[in-house]
Amino acid sequence: MIRALVTGVTGRMGSTLVRMVRDDEGMTLAAGTERAGSPAIGLDVGLAARIGPLEAPVLEDLEKAIASGKPQVVIDFTSAEASVVHGRICAELGVALVVGSTGFSEEAKAEVARCAQKVPVVMSPNMSVGVNLVIKTACELAKVLGESFDVEIVELHHRMKKEAPSGTALRLAEDLAKALGRSSSDIHVARRGHLGERPPKEIGIQSSRGGDVVGEHTVLFLGDGERVELTHRATSRDQFARGAVRAAKWVVSRPPGLYDMNDVLGLRPPRG
Repeated sequence: MIRALVTGVTGRMGSTLVRMVRDDEGMTLAAGTERAGSPAIGLDVGLAARIGPLEAPVLEDLEKAIASGKPQVVIDFTSAEASVVHGRICAELGVALVVGSTGFSEEAKAEVARCAQKVPVVMSPNMSVGVNLVIKTACELAKVLGESFDVEIVELHHRMKKEAPSGTALRLAEDLAKALGRSSSDIHVARRGHLGERPPKEIGIQSSRGGDVVGEHTVLFLGDGERVELTHRATSRDQFARGAVRAAKWVVSRPPGLYDMNDVLGLRPPRG
């Protein structure tokens, strides 16, 4: 049984992760954490996540939680800022890490990469198996369709989402740029004003927010006389948690390094 620790256990994703770890036959919940001042501190993790007792404590300090629960892997969907701190602690204590937080700056990504020099880390803005297959497929389509098709990404999320565009949309744009031999300067987020004609190499990202939409991403390949659309629609957060649990079970046996869901799902050749 793989012992897992979940951070932010009372949040939307945290409580879903607790349930998915509980329901997985190959995993057991070692402990959980919550932010300072949370009323969940000291409670049973299962009670804090509203799914029934699991005989694992909620602690404020990740270092103490690791010492108490002795997990093999930490699953973290809190925030970019918190995930960097959690990465440092995992690197110091030798615990594998799965990061599903979004909104990382380049500096924060580099800090997580430094942590991955000491422990194995899976980091992905979207842990959904379906989304990662869509990204892979979109890149293959882009290579075949070539320069005669314009590329646009449209994403839609619930009104509570804090950042725009989504981490998944940015990942899509970055991977599409690589597939097409373009650079990050070709990625254009939103449009406003009199911009003139669309540059031929531009990869556009448009964001919409509203309601309780879990997440939708569409890649548009727009040619003369035809268009190709590739869409992923998430109807619950369960698939993100399932992917994270899959990543957690995969990463505990890996050497130190920074991995993503392509590695977990075998969508790229093995390293080394």
